[in-house]
Amino acid sequence: MRAMGAVFFSAFYSWAFQVRGLMGPRGILPARELLAALSAAHMGWRGIWEVPSLLWIGSGNAALTVVVGCGLIASLLLFLNVWPRAMLLACEILYMSLAAAAGDFSSYQSDGMLLEAGLLSFLFAPMGFLPGLGENDPPDGIGRFLLVWEWFRIYFESGVVKLASGDPQWRHLTAMEHYYENGPLPTWIGYYAQQCLPKLFHKGTALATLLLENVFVWTAFLGRPLRLACFFVTAAFQIGILLTANYTFLNYLLLSLSVLLLDDRFFESLGWRAAKAGESAAEPGRLARLGAALKRFVQAWIFYATLVLFPLLAPRLPSWALLPAEALGPLRVANSYGLFAVMTTARYEIEFQGTRDGKTWTPYPFRYKPQDVDSVPGLYAPYQPRFDWNLWFASLGNWRQYSWVLRVEKALLEQDEDVLYLFKANPFSDKPPIAARAVIWRYWFSSPAEKKKTGAWWDRKLLGLYAPILAREPDGKIYLEPPPGAPGAR
Repeated sequence: MRAMGAVFFSAFYSWAFQVRGLMGPRGILPARELLAALSAAHMGWRGIWEVPSLLWIGSGNAALTVVVGCGLIASLLLFLNVWPRAMLLACEILYMSLAAAAGDFSSYQSDGMLLEAGLLSFLFAPMGFLPGLGENDPPDGIGRFLLVWEWFRIYFESGVVKLASGDPQWRHLTAMEHYYENGPLPTWIGYYAQQCLPKLFHKGTALATLLLENVFVWTAFLGRPLRLACFFVTAAFQIGILLTANYTFLNYLLLSLSVLLLDDRFFESLGWRAAKAGESAAEPGRLARLGAALKRFVQAWIFYATLVLFPLLAPRLPSWALLPAEALGPLRVANSYGLFAVMTTARYEIEFQGTRDGKTWTPYPFRYKPQDVDSVPGLYAPYQPRFDWNLWFASLGNWRQYSWVLRVEKALLEQDEDVLYLFKANPFSDKPPIAARAVIWRYWFSSPAEKKKTGAWWDRKLLGLYAPILAREPDGKIYLEPPPGAPGAR
Protein backbone atom coordinates (compact mmCIF):
# COMPACT_ATOMS: atom_id res chain seq x y z
CA MET A 1 0.00 0.00 0.00
CA ARG A 2 2.87 2.39 0.76
CA ALA A 3 4.41 1.62 -2.61
CA MET A 4 1.09 2.30 -4.33
CA GLY A 5 0.99 5.63 -2.51
CA ALA A 6 4.44 6.50 -3.86
CA VAL A 7 3.45 5.54 -7.42
CA PHE A 8 0.24 7.58 -7.28
CA PHE A 9 2.19 10.52 -5.84
CA SER A 10 4.67 10.42 -8.73
CA ALA A 11 1.80 10.34 -11.21
CA PHE A 12 -0.02 13.32 -9.67
CA TYR A 13 3.28 15.18 -9.27
CA SER A 14 3.88 14.85 -13.01
CA TRP A 15 0.42 16.22 -13.77
CA ALA A 16 1.01 19.21 -11.48
CA PHE A 17 3.50 20.79 -13.88
CA GLN A 18 1.69 19.96 -17.11
CA VAL A 19 -2.05 19.85 -16.54
CA ARG A 20 -2.74 23.47 -17.52
CA GLY A 21 -0.70 23.28 -20.73
CA LEU A 22 -2.15 19.92 -21.74
CA MET A 23 -5.84 20.18 -20.83
CA GLY A 24 -6.47 23.58 -19.29
CA PRO A 25 -8.80 26.13 -20.95
CA ARG A 26 -5.84 27.50 -22.96
CA GLY A 27 -4.08 24.15 -23.21
CA ILE A 28 -3.42 21.97 -26.23
CA LEU A 29 -6.48 19.73 -25.73
CA PRO A 30 -8.80 21.58 -23.32
CA ALA A 31 -10.90 19.23 -21.22
CA ARG A 32 -13.85 21.61 -21.45
CA GLU A 33 -13.95 21.16 -25.25
CA LEU A 34 -14.37 17.40 -24.87
CA LEU A 35 -17.02 17.76 -22.19
CA ALA A 36 -18.85 20.45 -24.15
CA ALA A 37 -18.90 18.24 -27.25
CA LEU A 38 -20.47 15.40 -25.26
CA SER A 39 -23.03 17.79 -23.80
CA ALA A 40 -23.83 19.18 -27.26
CA ALA A 41 -24.42 15.62 -28.46
CA HIS A 42 -27.08 15.29 -25.70
CA MET A 43 -25.40 12.17 -24.30
CA GLY A 44 -26.53 12.90 -20.75
CA TRP A 45 -25.56 10.23 -18.24
CA ARG A 46 -24.01 8.17 -21.03
CA GLY A 47 -21.55 11.00 -21.63
CA ILE A 48 -20.63 11.03 -17.95
CA TRP A 49 -20.05 7.28 -18.07
CA GLU A 50 -17.95 7.57 -21.24
CA VAL A 51 -15.83 10.27 -19.55
CA PRO A 52 -15.99 9.49 -15.82
CA SER A 53 -14.48 12.66 -14.41
CA LEU A 54 -15.01 15.19 -11.64
CA LEU A 55 -14.17 17.81 -14.26
CA TRP A 56 -17.82 17.76 -15.31
CA ILE A 57 -18.32 19.97 -12.25
CA GLY A 58 -15.69 22.41 -13.49
CA SER A 59 -12.75 22.17 -15.89
CA GLY A 60 -10.97 25.50 -15.46
CA ASN A 61 -7.43 25.89 -14.17
CA ALA A 62 -8.69 26.19 -10.59
CA ALA A 63 -10.59 22.88 -10.86
CA LEU A 64 -7.57 21.14 -12.41
CA THR A 65 -5.36 22.46 -9.62
CA VAL A 66 -7.79 21.20 -6.96
CA VAL A 67 -7.94 17.71 -8.53
CA VAL A 68 -4.15 17.41 -8.77
CA GLY A 69 -3.62 18.93 -5.31
CA CYS A 70 -6.10 16.58 -3.67
CA GLY A 71 -4.46 13.67 -5.50
CA LEU A 72 -1.06 14.63 -4.08
CA ILE A 73 -2.49 14.84 -0.55
CA ALA A 74 -4.38 11.54 -0.82
CA SER A 75 -1.37 9.68 -2.23
CA LEU A 76 0.89 11.10 0.49
CA LEU A 77 -1.54 9.98 3.21
CA LEU A 78 -1.70 6.56 1.55
CA PHE A 79 2.10 6.37 1.68
CA LEU A 80 1.90 7.19 5.40
CA ASN A 81 -0.71 4.41 5.84
CA VAL A 82 -3.41 6.83 6.98
CA TRP A 83 -6.91 5.56 6.14
CA PRO A 84 -5.54 3.57 3.16
CA ARG A 85 -8.86 2.35 1.79
CA ALA A 86 -10.36 5.85 1.63
CA MET A 87 -7.13 7.32 0.22
CA LEU A 88 -6.96 4.66 -2.50
CA LEU A 89 -10.55 5.41 -3.50
CA ALA A 90 -9.72 9.13 -3.60
CA CYS A 91 -6.59 8.53 -5.70
CA GLU A 92 -8.57 6.32 -8.07
CA ILE A 93 -11.37 8.85 -8.60
CA LEU A 94 -9.03 11.83 -8.93
CA TYR A 95 -6.61 10.12 -11.31
CA MET A 96 -9.46 8.77 -13.42
CA SER A 97 -10.86 12.30 -13.58
CA LEU A 98 -7.65 13.48 -15.24
CA ALA A 99 -7.06 10.46 -17.45
CA ALA A 100 -10.63 10.34 -18.76
CA ALA A 101 -10.63 13.97 -19.92
CA ALA A 102 -7.04 14.29 -21.20
CA GLY A 103 -7.62 12.68 -24.59
CA ASP A 104 -4.41 11.75 -26.41
CA PHE A 105 -2.33 12.74 -23.40
CA SER A 106 -3.62 9.83 -21.31
CA SER A 107 -3.81 7.10 -23.93
CA TYR A 108 -0.99 5.04 -22.43
CA GLN A 109 -1.22 1.49 -21.17
CA SER A 110 0.52 2.63 -17.97
CA ASP A 111 -2.51 4.80 -17.08
CA GLY A 112 -4.76 1.74 -17.35
CA MET A 113 -2.31 -0.31 -15.29
CA LEU A 114 -2.38 2.25 -12.49
CA LEU A 115 -6.17 2.60 -12.50
CA GLU A 116 -6.63 -1.18 -12.43
CA ALA A 117 -4.08 -1.59 -9.65
CA GLY A 118 -5.69 1.28 -7.74
CA LEU A 119 -9.14 -0.30 -7.70
CA LEU A 120 -7.81 -3.77 -6.88
CA SER A 121 -5.69 -2.28 -4.08
CA PHE A 122 -8.80 -0.52 -2.72
CA LEU A 123 -10.51 -3.92 -2.53
CA PHE A 124 -7.40 -5.40 -0.91
CA ALA A 125 -6.48 -2.69 1.61
CA PRO A 126 -7.35 -2.95 5.31
CA MET A 127 -10.16 -0.88 6.79
CA GLY A 128 -9.59 1.67 9.51
CA PHE A 129 -8.01 5.09 9.93
CA LEU A 130 -4.66 3.81 11.24
CA PRO A 131 -4.79 0.09 10.37
CA GLY A 132 -1.12 -0.69 10.90
CA LEU A 133 -0.42 -4.03 9.22
CA GLY A 134 -4.10 -4.86 9.04
CA GLU A 135 -4.40 -7.12 12.08
CA ASN A 136 -8.07 -6.21 12.50
CA ASP A 137 -8.86 -6.60 8.81
CA PRO A 138 -6.39 -9.11 7.37
CA PRO A 139 -5.92 -9.19 3.59
CA ASP A 140 -7.75 -11.91 1.72
CA GLY A 141 -6.33 -14.36 -0.78
CA ILE A 142 -8.65 -13.30 -3.61
CA GLY A 143 -7.55 -9.68 -3.37
CA ARG A 144 -3.90 -10.70 -3.40
CA PHE A 145 -4.46 -13.06 -6.33
CA LEU A 146 -6.07 -10.35 -8.48
CA LEU A 147 -3.16 -7.99 -7.94
CA VAL A 148 -0.69 -10.74 -8.82
CA TRP A 149 -2.96 -11.60 -11.75
CA GLU A 150 -2.60 -8.05 -13.08
CA TRP A 151 1.18 -8.21 -12.61
CA PHE A 152 1.25 -11.56 -14.44
CA ARG A 153 -0.93 -10.34 -17.33
CA ILE A 154 1.23 -7.28 -17.98
CA TYR A 155 4.20 -9.59 -18.52
CA PHE A 156 2.51 -12.54 -20.20
CA GLU A 157 0.26 -10.61 -22.56
CA SER A 158 3.27 -8.51 -23.58
CA GLY A 159 5.13 -11.72 -24.36
CA VAL A 160 2.24 -13.19 -26.33
CA VAL A 161 1.80 -10.12 -28.55
CA LYS A 162 5.51 -10.14 -29.36
CA LEU A 163 5.17 -13.64 -30.75
CA ALA A 164 1.79 -13.02 -32.38
CA SER A 165 2.79 -9.75 -34.09
CA GLY A 166 5.15 -11.47 -36.51
CA ASP A 167 7.69 -8.68 -35.99
CA PRO A 168 10.90 -9.97 -37.64
CA GLN A 169 12.99 -8.19 -35.01
CA TRP A 170 11.67 -10.47 -32.28
CA ARG A 171 11.79 -13.49 -34.57
CA HIS A 172 15.45 -12.89 -35.43
CA LEU A 173 16.36 -11.65 -31.92
CA THR A 174 17.48 -8.23 -33.21
CA ALA A 175 14.81 -6.28 -31.29
CA MET A 176 17.25 -4.99 -28.66
CA GLU A 177 19.99 -3.79 -31.00
CA HIS A 178 18.48 -0.29 -31.37
CA TYR A 179 15.89 -0.44 -28.59
CA TYR A 180 17.85 1.89 -26.31
CA GLU A 181 17.96 4.80 -28.77
CA ASN A 182 14.47 4.41 -30.25
CA GLY A 183 12.33 4.58 -27.10
CA PRO A 184 10.43 7.73 -26.05
CA LEU A 185 13.10 9.07 -23.67
CA PRO A 186 16.49 7.31 -23.75
CA THR A 187 19.03 7.54 -20.91
CA TRP A 188 22.80 7.90 -20.88
CA ILE A 189 23.05 4.37 -19.46
CA GLY A 190 21.06 3.16 -22.47
CA TYR A 191 23.60 4.84 -24.74
CA TYR A 192 26.44 2.78 -23.29
CA ALA A 193 24.31 -0.37 -23.27
CA GLN A 194 23.67 -0.05 -27.00
CA GLN A 195 27.00 1.30 -28.19
CA CYS A 196 29.44 -0.60 -25.98
CA LEU A 197 27.90 -4.06 -25.52
CA PRO A 198 28.30 -6.74 -28.22
CA LYS A 199 25.50 -7.93 -30.51
CA LEU A 200 25.56 -11.28 -28.74
CA PHE A 201 24.43 -9.48 -25.56
CA HIS A 202 21.53 -7.85 -27.40
CA LYS A 203 20.45 -11.16 -28.89
CA GLY A 204 20.66 -12.71 -25.44
CA THR A 205 18.50 -10.00 -23.84
CA ALA A 206 15.92 -10.34 -26.62
CA LEU A 207 15.73 -14.10 -26.03
CA ALA A 208 15.67 -13.60 -22.24
CA THR A 209 12.77 -11.14 -22.58
CA LEU A 210 10.72 -13.63 -24.60
CA LEU A 211 11.45 -16.46 -22.18
CA LEU A 212 10.74 -14.36 -19.10
CA GLU A 213 7.44 -12.95 -20.38
CA ASN A 214 6.09 -16.13 -21.95
CA VAL A 215 7.43 -18.84 -19.65
CA PHE A 216 9.20 -17.77 -16.47
CA VAL A 217 6.42 -15.54 -15.04
CA TRP A 218 4.26 -18.66 -14.62
CA THR A 219 6.48 -19.56 -11.65
CA ALA A 220 4.66 -16.85 -9.69
CA PHE A 221 1.87 -19.42 -9.19
CA LEU A 222 4.13 -22.35 -8.28
CA GLY A 223 5.92 -23.36 -5.08
CA ARG A 224 7.62 -20.97 -2.69
CA PRO A 225 11.23 -21.32 -3.95
CA LEU A 226 10.18 -20.67 -7.55
CA ARG A 227 7.90 -17.81 -6.50
CA LEU A 228 10.73 -16.09 -4.60
CA ALA A 229 13.07 -16.66 -7.53
CA CYS A 230 10.43 -15.09 -9.79
CA PHE A 231 10.42 -11.98 -7.63
CA PHE A 232 14.18 -11.48 -7.72
CA VAL A 233 14.55 -12.21 -11.43
CA THR A 234 11.70 -9.93 -12.52
CA ALA A 235 12.79 -7.22 -10.07
CA ALA A 236 16.29 -7.25 -11.61
CA PHE A 237 14.65 -7.14 -15.05
CA GLN A 238 12.63 -4.04 -14.12
CA ILE A 239 15.60 -2.28 -12.54
CA GLY A 240 17.57 -2.85 -15.74
CA ILE A 241 14.73 -1.31 -17.76
CA LEU A 242 14.26 1.76 -15.57
CA LEU A 243 18.02 2.49 -15.72
CA THR A 244 18.19 2.30 -19.51
CA ALA A 245 14.87 3.94 -20.43
CA ASN A 246 12.35 6.40 -18.97
CA TYR A 247 9.02 4.57 -18.88
CA THR A 248 7.46 6.83 -16.26
CA PHE A 249 5.99 5.00 -13.26
CA LEU A 250 5.41 1.75 -15.18
CA ASN A 251 8.48 -0.09 -13.87
CA TYR A 252 7.91 1.18 -10.35
CA LEU A 253 4.32 -0.07 -10.45
CA LEU A 254 5.44 -3.53 -11.56
CA LEU A 255 8.06 -3.57 -8.81
CA SER A 256 5.37 -2.59 -6.29
CA LEU A 257 3.01 -5.36 -7.41
CA SER A 258 5.81 -7.94 -7.36
CA VAL A 259 6.18 -7.44 -3.58
CA LEU A 260 3.11 -9.67 -3.28
CA LEU A 261 5.23 -12.61 -4.48
CA LEU A 262 7.03 -12.47 -1.14
CA ASP A 263 5.59 -13.79 2.13
CA ASP A 264 5.73 -13.26 5.87
CA ARG A 265 8.50 -15.83 6.31
CA PHE A 266 10.73 -13.87 3.93
CA PHE A 267 10.23 -10.59 5.80
CA GLU A 268 10.66 -12.28 9.18
CA SER A 269 14.03 -13.56 7.96
CA LEU A 270 15.00 -9.89 7.59
CA GLY A 271 13.96 -9.20 11.19
CA TRP A 272 10.57 -7.60 10.46
CA ARG A 273 7.52 -8.61 12.47
CA ALA A 274 4.57 -10.08 10.62
CA ALA A 275 1.06 -9.29 11.80
CA LYS A 276 -0.94 -12.21 13.15
CA ALA A 277 -3.93 -12.31 10.85
CA GLY A 278 -7.24 -12.14 12.69
CA GLU A 279 -5.74 -12.00 16.15
CA SER A 280 -8.21 -9.24 17.11
CA ALA A 281 -10.69 -9.37 14.25
CA ALA A 282 -14.31 -8.91 15.32
CA GLU A 283 -17.28 -10.90 14.04
CA PRO A 284 -18.60 -9.01 10.97
CA GLY A 285 -22.06 -7.47 11.20
CA ARG A 286 -24.80 -7.52 8.58
CA LEU A 287 -23.57 -4.37 6.85
CA ALA A 288 -20.03 -5.73 6.77
CA ARG A 289 -21.22 -8.99 5.23
CA LEU A 290 -23.13 -7.03 2.58
CA GLY A 291 -19.99 -5.02 1.81
CA ALA A 292 -17.97 -8.22 1.57
CA ALA A 293 -20.48 -9.71 -0.88
CA LEU A 294 -20.34 -6.55 -3.01
CA LYS A 295 -16.55 -6.70 -2.98
CA ARG A 296 -16.61 -10.31 -4.18
CA PHE A 297 -19.00 -9.37 -6.98
CA VAL A 298 -16.71 -6.58 -8.20
CA GLN A 299 -13.66 -8.82 -7.95
CA ALA A 300 -15.40 -11.56 -9.95
CA TRP A 301 -16.50 -9.03 -12.58
CA ILE A 302 -12.98 -7.68 -13.02
CA PHE A 303 -11.47 -11.16 -13.20
CA TYR A 304 -13.99 -12.23 -15.85
CA ALA A 305 -13.40 -9.04 -17.85
CA THR A 306 -9.63 -9.42 -17.83
CA LEU A 307 -9.95 -13.07 -18.79
CA VAL A 308 -12.14 -12.53 -21.85
CA LEU A 309 -10.08 -9.53 -22.98
CA PHE A 310 -6.98 -11.68 -23.36
CA PRO A 311 -5.55 -10.70 -26.79
CA LEU A 312 -5.77 -14.16 -28.35
CA LEU A 313 -9.12 -15.04 -26.75
CA ALA A 314 -11.25 -11.92 -27.32
CA PRO A 315 -11.46 -12.22 -31.16
CA ARG A 316 -12.75 -15.80 -30.82
CA LEU A 317 -15.57 -15.05 -28.37
CA PRO A 318 -19.16 -14.08 -29.26
CA SER A 319 -19.95 -10.42 -28.80
CA TRP A 320 -22.31 -11.05 -25.89
CA ALA A 321 -19.49 -12.65 -23.90
CA LEU A 322 -17.51 -9.40 -24.10
CA LEU A 323 -20.32 -7.14 -22.87
CA PRO A 324 -19.34 -7.21 -19.15
CA ALA A 325 -15.78 -6.27 -20.12
CA GLU A 326 -16.88 -3.53 -22.51
CA ALA A 327 -19.10 -2.05 -19.79
CA LEU A 328 -16.00 -1.44 -17.67
CA GLY A 329 -14.11 0.08 -20.60
CA PRO A 330 -14.44 3.79 -19.68
CA LEU A 331 -13.23 3.11 -16.13
CA ARG A 332 -10.03 1.43 -17.43
CA VAL A 333 -9.97 -1.02 -14.52
CA ALA A 334 -10.01 -4.22 -16.62
CA ASN A 335 -7.55 -4.00 -19.47
CA SER A 336 -5.58 -6.05 -21.93
CA TYR A 337 -1.90 -5.28 -22.24
CA GLY A 338 0.83 -5.73 -24.80
CA LEU A 339 4.06 -3.78 -24.55
CA PHE A 340 6.55 -3.56 -27.43
CA ALA A 341 4.70 -5.92 -29.76
CA VAL A 342 6.55 -4.30 -32.67
CA MET A 343 9.84 -2.48 -32.17
CA THR A 344 10.46 0.88 -33.84
CA THR A 345 13.29 0.72 -36.35
CA ALA A 346 14.31 4.40 -36.33
CA ARG A 347 14.09 7.47 -34.13
CA TYR A 348 12.32 10.59 -35.37
CA GLU A 349 11.95 13.85 -33.45
CA ILE A 350 9.50 16.68 -34.04
CA GLU A 351 10.85 20.15 -33.36
CA PHE A 352 8.85 23.38 -33.14
CA GLN A 353 10.43 26.49 -34.62
CA GLY A 354 9.50 30.14 -34.92
CA THR A 355 10.64 32.99 -37.12
CA ARG A 356 10.45 36.79 -37.16
CA ASP A 357 11.57 37.30 -40.75
CA GLY A 358 10.41 34.16 -42.57
CA LYS A 359 14.01 33.12 -43.21
CA THR A 360 15.73 32.37 -39.92
CA TRP A 361 13.99 29.70 -37.86
CA THR A 362 14.71 29.36 -34.15
CA PRO A 363 13.84 26.13 -32.28
CA TYR A 364 11.85 26.02 -29.06
CA PRO A 365 13.95 23.95 -26.62
CA PHE A 366 12.32 20.93 -24.96
CA ARG A 367 12.68 20.01 -21.33
CA TYR A 368 13.21 16.28 -21.67
CA LYS A 369 13.23 14.75 -25.13
CA PRO A 370 16.37 14.61 -27.32
CA GLN A 371 17.06 17.82 -29.22
CA ASP A 372 20.52 19.29 -28.58
CA VAL A 373 22.94 16.60 -29.80
CA ASP A 374 25.42 17.53 -27.04
CA SER A 375 22.94 17.17 -24.16
CA VAL A 376 23.25 14.10 -21.95
CA PRO A 377 20.17 11.81 -22.14
CA GLY A 378 18.78 12.02 -18.60
CA LEU A 379 17.03 9.82 -16.06
CA TYR A 380 13.56 11.26 -15.39
CA ALA A 381 11.31 8.35 -14.43
CA PRO A 382 8.94 8.04 -12.63
CA TYR A 383 8.24 11.61 -13.78
CA GLN A 384 6.21 11.52 -17.01
CA PRO A 385 6.53 14.49 -19.41
CA ARG A 386 3.40 13.70 -21.40
CA PHE A 387 3.98 16.42 -24.00
CA ASP A 388 7.42 15.06 -24.86
CA TRP A 389 6.09 11.50 -24.84
CA ASN A 390 3.23 12.28 -27.19
CA LEU A 391 5.57 13.98 -29.64
CA TRP A 392 7.47 10.69 -29.89
CA PHE A 393 4.24 8.89 -30.82
CA ALA A 394 3.32 11.68 -33.24
CA SER A 395 6.70 11.35 -34.96
CA LEU A 396 5.77 7.79 -35.95
CA GLY A 397 2.64 9.01 -37.77
CA ASN A 398 1.59 12.14 -39.64
CA TRP A 399 0.18 15.46 -38.50
CA ARG A 400 -3.36 14.57 -39.64
CA GLN A 401 -3.37 11.74 -37.11
CA TYR A 402 -2.03 14.12 -34.45
CA SER A 403 -3.73 17.37 -35.35
CA TRP A 404 -2.98 18.78 -31.91
CA VAL A 405 0.50 19.58 -33.28
CA LEU A 406 -1.12 22.47 -35.18
CA ARG A 407 -2.70 23.60 -31.91
CA VAL A 408 0.80 23.85 -30.44
CA GLU A 409 1.94 26.00 -33.37
CA LYS A 410 -1.05 28.28 -32.84
CA ALA A 411 -0.33 28.52 -29.11
CA LEU A 412 3.26 29.56 -29.85
CA LEU A 413 2.06 32.35 -32.11
CA GLU A 414 -0.34 33.50 -29.40
CA GLN A 415 2.36 33.35 -26.71
CA ASP A 416 0.15 31.03 -24.64
CA GLU A 417 1.96 30.86 -21.30
CA ASP A 418 0.42 27.55 -20.26
CA VAL A 419 1.63 25.79 -23.43
CA LEU A 420 4.99 27.60 -23.44
CA TYR A 421 5.59 26.26 -19.91
CA LEU A 422 5.80 22.77 -21.45
CA PHE A 423 9.00 23.92 -23.16
CA LYS A 424 12.32 24.60 -21.48
CA ALA A 425 12.39 28.22 -22.63
CA ASN A 426 10.71 30.72 -24.92
CA PRO A 427 13.18 32.12 -27.50
CA PHE A 428 10.62 34.78 -28.44
CA SER A 429 9.81 36.05 -24.96
CA ASP A 430 9.98 39.73 -25.92
CA LYS A 431 7.97 39.52 -29.13
CA PRO A 432 6.00 36.62 -30.69
CA PRO A 433 7.16 35.12 -33.99
CA ILE A 434 5.33 35.86 -37.25
CA ALA A 435 5.19 32.15 -38.14
CA ALA A 436 5.63 28.77 -36.45
CA ARG A 437 6.32 25.36 -37.91
CA ALA A 438 7.03 21.78 -36.91
CA VAL A 439 9.92 20.00 -38.61
CA ILE A 440 11.04 16.40 -38.25
CA TRP A 441 14.55 15.04 -37.72
CA ARG A 442 16.05 11.58 -37.84
CA TYR A 443 18.16 10.89 -34.72
CA TRP A 444 20.57 8.11 -33.83
CA PHE A 445 23.24 7.58 -31.16
CA SER A 446 26.69 8.81 -32.13
CA SER A 447 29.48 6.26 -32.17
CA PRO A 448 31.78 6.07 -29.12
CA ALA A 449 34.65 7.39 -31.25
CA GLU A 450 32.59 10.36 -32.43
CA LYS A 451 31.35 11.06 -28.92
CA LYS A 452 34.92 11.02 -27.60
CA LYS A 453 36.01 13.44 -30.34
CA THR A 454 33.09 15.90 -30.38
CA GLY A 455 31.21 15.26 -27.13
CA ALA A 456 27.97 14.69 -29.08
CA TRP A 457 25.62 11.97 -27.82
CA TRP A 458 23.51 12.10 -30.97
CA ASP A 459 23.73 12.47 -34.74
CA ARG A 460 20.77 13.84 -36.63
CA LYS A 461 19.50 14.71 -40.10
CA LEU A 462 16.72 17.16 -41.01
CA LEU A 463 14.00 15.44 -43.05
CA GLY A 464 11.73 18.45 -43.66
CA LEU A 465 8.37 19.79 -42.52
CA TYR A 466 6.19 17.61 -40.32
CA ALA A 467 3.10 19.85 -40.34
CA PRO A 468 1.90 22.95 -42.23
CA ILE A 469 3.28 26.34 -41.25
CA LEU A 470 1.01 28.70 -39.31
CA ALA A 471 1.55 32.44 -39.80
CA ARG A 472 0.30 35.51 -37.96
CA GLU A 473 -0.80 38.73 -39.59
CA PRO A 474 -0.08 42.13 -37.97
CA ASP A 475 -3.66 42.28 -36.66
CA GLY A 476 -3.13 38.97 -34.86
CA LYS A 477 -5.12 36.80 -37.26
CA ILE A 478 -3.57 33.32 -37.67
CA TYR A 479 -3.76 31.45 -40.96
CA LEU A 480 -2.41 28.30 -42.58
CA GLU A 481 0.50 29.16 -44.83
CA PRO A 482 0.37 27.22 -48.10
CA PRO A 483 3.37 25.22 -49.33
CA PRO A 484 5.54 26.82 -52.05
CA GLY A 485 3.73 27.05 -55.38
CA ALA A 486 0.30 26.29 -53.90
CA PRO A 487 -2.68 28.69 -53.82
CA GLY A 488 -3.33 30.60 -50.60
CA ALA A 489 -5.07 28.81 -47.76
CA ARG A 490 -6.14 31.54 -45.40
